[in-house]
Amino acid sequence: MSDASTPVAPAVPRSGLDRYFGVSAQGSTVSREVRAGLTTFLTMSYILFVNPQVLGTAIKVPNAFVQLLMTTAIAAAFGSLVMGLVARYPFAQAPGMGLNAFFAFTVVQGLGIPWQTALGAVFISGVLFVLLSVLGARQAIVQAIPNSLKFAITGGIGAFLAFLGLKNAGIVVSNPATLVGLGSLTAAPVWIALVGLILAAVLMSRRVTGAILWSILATSILAMLTRAPVYAGGANGGLRPFPGFEGSFLGIFGAPVWPSGLVGQLDIAGALGLGLLSVVFTFFFVDFFDATGTLTGLAQRAGFLDASGNMPRARRLFAMDGLAAMFGAFMGTSTTTAYVESASGIGEGGRTGLTAVTVGVLFLLAMFLWPLAAAIPGAATAPALIVVGALMMEGVRHVDWDDISDGLPAFLTIIAMPLTFSIANGVSLGVISYAAIKLLSGRGRQVSPILYGVAALLLARYLWLME
Repeated sequence: MSDASTPVAPAVPRSGLDRYFGVSAQGSTVSREVRAGLTTFLTMSYILFVNPQVLGTAIKVPNAFVQLLMTTAIAAAFGSLVMGLVARYPFAQAPGMGLNAFFAFTVVQGLGIPWQTALGAVFISGVLFVLLSVLGARQAIVQAIPNSLKFAITGGIGAFLAFLGLKNAGIVVSNPATLVGLGSLTAAPVWIALVGLILAAVLMSRRVTGAILWSILATSILAMLTRAPVYAGGANGGLRPFPGFEGSFLGIFGAPVWPSGLVGQLDIAGALGLGLLSVVFTFFFVDFFDATGTLTGLAQRAGFLDASGNMPRARRLFAMDGLAAMFGAFMGTSTTTAYVESASGIGEGGRTGLTAVTVGVLFLLAMFLWPLAAAIPGAATAPALIVVGALMMEGVRHVDWDDISDGLPAFLTIIAMPLTFSIANGVSLGVISYAAIKLLSGRGRQVSPILYGVAALLLARYLWLME
């Protein structure tokens, strides 16, 4: 029987892979990391189809959908690989939702800016990310954010994830009278998702290894066997029961297409024009706080933050985020950033860069098997987002709710993310309200000067740069 004072021997790496990523040191295993990567990929693989649909409204090249799908896969693979291999964190990256909509609908279509010039603006913002990361500015800002807001960011991301899952499943739908409402519980995506949600919760409560992944696979099979109309494309009102399996096994394969119409088309010189500085600034600010909030929340959820709220290798972590944005712009897609769906892999036990590397490899394979990716319906991955969202709410109990100067900014951070469909908005409202309430209540010294500066810049953005 061991004594409490007996030192615990460090875990001995079992392989070179284990040693490089520190798998055993994190109390994990190679198989668990790979499984976590597969789970993350399944929950975020929708971007392969959604991003081309969004950007295709603004980027006009031959065979646009396939080219955009390929560049999305390449950008996601690169971003995830550098995050895993260099930063060694289990955070996957891909072209960000919301940022792609801003790129397509606001900048290109709304302002009439050529898509090549908009890509140049994305590239410049990525350069700024890297410079600020190397200089330690991003880390300094993270350190200036109080712990109450860090916990709130985690909880807000959880609420955002859950809302996204409910929306993807059709459980929550738009309503012209009340903005949102309850969807039809008899609709196929809804009952498939509810079955998956219950199954995931039961498996997790029984401590079944890979519970979230088994839930995704089981509900996908259930959708196929019942021929539930949960797949986009094909017949039956735009729905098909067996995507990629219509009569031929070879239907699951698709030859990769090099996105020659997109690669290297960015116009950096045009983006540096005086009239576009506000666009560059907006790209920079939105992604800065979106990615910083996401990475901080994921790090807190994974247990990487120390008692002071700092995370190791922060400069390298943030630099890889900026590098991914630069590479994505060169390849022809909107800002590549850390994905909140990485929380699903963390929920499966992913704790090292091997998880992100697995995601990157799977995105490369998706270039060959992209028709097969449609076999995982959104109704099957939606429960994973809801379950992980619930798990991420755990940290809000550490917020001092009895102190209104801490509690209200935390609440605004949490509630704004799902209601405005933006992590950046949640972080912004939280920071601005925290600084203002502390200052006006005579407790201004509790706020870092850096946070005051950030709050002022955020307020300026809302007042002068948003239309």
